[in-house]
Amino acid sequence: MSLNKNNLTLYFFLMLLTGPFQLVHAQKDADTLSMQNLGEVLVTATRTKRQLSALPLPAQIITKQQIDNINSIRLSNLLAEQTGLITVPDFGGGEGLQMQGLDAQYSLILIDGVPLVGRSAGTLDLNRISVGNIKQIEVVKGASSSLYGSEAIAGVVNIITETPKQGLNGGLDFRQSSFNTSDLSVNLSHKNKKLALSGFLNRLSSNGYDLNNSSETNTVEPFQNYTLNTKIIYDFTDKTKLNASLRYFTQEQDLVASEELKGESSINEWNTLVKIDHEYNDKWASTMEFYATNYQTEEFLNENNGATFSNAFFNQYMIRPELRSTFKPNDKHTFIGGMGLTHEKLDRTSFNTTPVFNAPYVYVQWDTNLLSKTNLIVGARYDNHNAYASQFSPKAALRYELNEAIALKGSVGYGFKAPDFRQLYFDFSNSTVGYTVLGYNVVGSALTALEEQGQIANILVPASEFNGKLQAERSVNFNLGIDFDPTASLKIKLNLFRNNISNLIDTRVIANRTNGQNVFSYFNVAEVYTQGIEFNTTYKFNNYIKVSGGYQLLFAKDREAEAAFANGEVFARERPTSPAFQLSGNDYFGLFNRSRHMANLKLYYEWPEYKISSNLRIVYRSRYGIADTNGNGYLDNYDAFVEGNAIVNFALNKTLFKKYKVALGIDNLFNFTDAANIPNVPGRIYYVNMNFKL
Repeated sequence: MSLNKNNLTLYFFLMLLTGPFQLVHAQKDADTLSMQNLGEVLVTATRTKRQLSALPLPAQIITKQQIDNINSIRLSNLLAEQTGLITVPDFGGGEGLQMQGLDAQYSLILIDGVPLVGRSAGTLDLNRISVGNIKQIEVVKGASSSLYGSEAIAGVVNIITETPKQGLNGGLDFRQSSFNTSDLSVNLSHKNKKLALSGFLNRLSSNGYDLNNSSETNTVEPFQNYTLNTKIIYDFTDKTKLNASLRYFTQEQDLVASEELKGESSINEWNTLVKIDHEYNDKWASTMEFYATNYQTEEFLNENNGATFSNAFFNQYMIRPELRSTFKPNDKHTFIGGMGLTHEKLDRTSFNTTPVFNAPYVYVQWDTNLLSKTNLIVGARYDNHNAYASQFSPKAALRYELNEAIALKGSVGYGFKAPDFRQLYFDFSNSTVGYTVLGYNVVGSALTALEEQGQIANILVPASEFNGKLQAERSVNFNLGIDFDPTASLKIKLNLFRNNISNLIDTRVIANRTNGQNVFSYFNVAEVYTQGIEFNTTYKFNNYIKVSGGYQLLFAKDREAEAAFANGEVFARERPTSPAFQLSGNDYFGLFNRSRHMANLKLYYEWPEYKISSNLRIVYRSRYGIADTNGNGYLDNYDAFVEGNAIVNFALNKTLFKKYKVALGIDNLFNFTDAANIPNVPGRIYYVNMNFKL
């Protein structure tokens, strides 16, 4: 059963919206006396410590308590329950993050403020990240290239890991769940006056699962992985601090293509960060940072007789030194500026070269409360790249507090995504099907080679059109919101957003091969936009019951497609043998894999007397298009759609003797599955979780 009935979703949100207002006036005075808003602090939005409630940008924090309450073990599970965020599977079984209707390749993922690499097909797999040592997760929506450069078109997700606390601390967490999935985490830390040390080890293994019994392969094959994270903090003086960390991730997984072709795949990743913070005086402070990371994969398939069928590898390095300074002349103004260099190198299968990217950059930002009840942030960044045109990325945000309960905020920013290695240097021919994909920079030489080998029937786009540079994808993002906190118990946030994206990189056929297949390459073509509304609310009935919910309305469309439908240039057939008929503007649905409606509802209950807590979480996604079945090149109402669905999760937690916690839970309570279209949802999962803290 999947809870995809419209009346059920409507009931949940009517309860969410009307319930709080029925009790607001009766409890307003009591709430004011009994509760305090301590304020959550985040650093991602401005690269300085800012209170979330006073920020002029659309942002949210997922706290350690929220992570513990739902007993999540992977980042993808956490983010999938947040308003406006959707985890989407890629062709390799990983999960990326769609934000404000923009694809996973446009969301920047950070750990402790530095970026992860390893987007072999544009998506960074969130399942690589364990949550066992996470302090909080900060999500900033909207173009953020003014501080973070490329890939931050949709926004930024920053995973902040735990820092050691005074004395000896530690814990052990073990979870056993369906599909023989085991997750074991060990934390240990110690801090004295000057030195702090911490270590984290996680092991995750699973037998995988199969959603299609008629297939020879599993949906997810058996795997096991390990995560090691260490951190050293040393205070040379009260004003100078060293922070060094190392993260290592490794995974082995069975690789099965058919009964005749089997092998293995492996992932090895490391990240190291060395940072020195120094305060010159009460007004000046600087940070010197050196970050290096490497992500590599290897996989092979062998035939039953042991002969090698295929081998593939991916090996990416990134080094990034950065120096930034903060100047705070008084309580009203904060200036931050930085400069650095991003150096990347990639060696992978199907590349005819080992490309190197070098991109020096500089940025500056002014955060001011120049006027009473007004906060203004203005900033910009300049990136100079050796493989694409230089980028200037400005941003401005403003928040005005009407009174103690209502604040208005708005922002406008520029974002960009540089062409990746694959789009520039890919040289791949599928040995089974026979098609070819060429990166923009190798079209001239590769197409000539294929032509000399007699493999080209005709050329549709001459190589001379690839003499220039593939342009970076660009976006202008707008957000306009209101924060309404009528009582200490009730919080309401509303945000309207729009993203205008130009120079979108897409593929097109540039030649026909003699085997009947095509040669593809990348080019700048489309202008698209995503726009919509996000609504979030939280209400605390009393000290025991809290309810929260969110809703997103999204429109994501291609401007060229809109014009074609409006001009009556698009036709469709209900069946292959049916006559074609003209489509109208109302028949255009929009971009693929985007749901018009997305909602969530979360109910938390605590029973302090018995040290019991429980929660029920519901995530709903309306239908979305997956394939152009009538061959007109667009997604219209007559194409293939995945029907709307809801995932229901339940958790029950019990604390024993202060240091022990036992948890029982069911994820995907009603066993929703869609083998063909949603391979990252395995069905109902039962689990038991045990935790011990020193």
